Amino acid sequence: MTEKSVRVMVVDDHPMWRDGVARDLADEGFEVVATADGVRAATERAAAAQPDVVLMDMNMPDGNGATATAAILEKCPDAHVLVLSASDERDDVLDAVKAGATGYLVKSAQRAELVAAVLATSNGQAVFTPGLAGLVLGEYRRIARDPGPSTPVLTERETQVLREVAKGLSSRQIANRLSISPRTVENHVGASLRKLQLANRVELTRYAIEHGLDTD
Repeated sequence: MTEKSVRVMVVDDHPMWRDGVARDLADEGFEVVATADGVRAATERAAAAQPDVVLMDMNMPDGNGATATAAILEKCPDAHVLVLSASDERDDVLDAVKAGATGYLVKSAQRAELVAAVLATSNGQAVFTPGLAGLVLGEYRRIARDPGPSTPVLTERETQVLREVAKGLSSRQIANRLSISPRTVENHVGASLRKLQLANRVELTRYAIEHGLDTD
């Protein structure tokens, strides 16, 4: 996917910042399909615009970015959310990722870094400000060691995708087999990783094999 084919929505309650980011992305060739200043507006406009990437602030008057992320992904399952926030607090980062955000950048990021991050996010790649990726991975490993009383439950589709991942198939191959889009495959993989508290496809494959999901 190239910049010209990526549809972006910018969510931030500060008009000058929101408009500036939208203008910068448009200048770089992205198609800015919507902007919003809060959770409710973001959810409604995302449902109508169906963006590929949602650039999400964490603090808004009617809620937070994690709430907006979860609501948007429910309406737009093929979208990816990249948080762009002034906050690098641990709880904000983890809340965003648990809600389904693909990546998290702080607002001190340079324009070139933001452009690269939006493009990478559109392709399903996780992008984090240096230091934050380690925080997220460390938390997942901690939870994996002490998962608590509840056992994660995968949906039927997530289980189907997991079986194909365990066979070593690419997202495109899985998409062809299941008659869904490659991005939807990546969304199911991401959801499974979050539910199972795993770090990557290698660990996901190991889980599938250990639980007998690598065979038809």
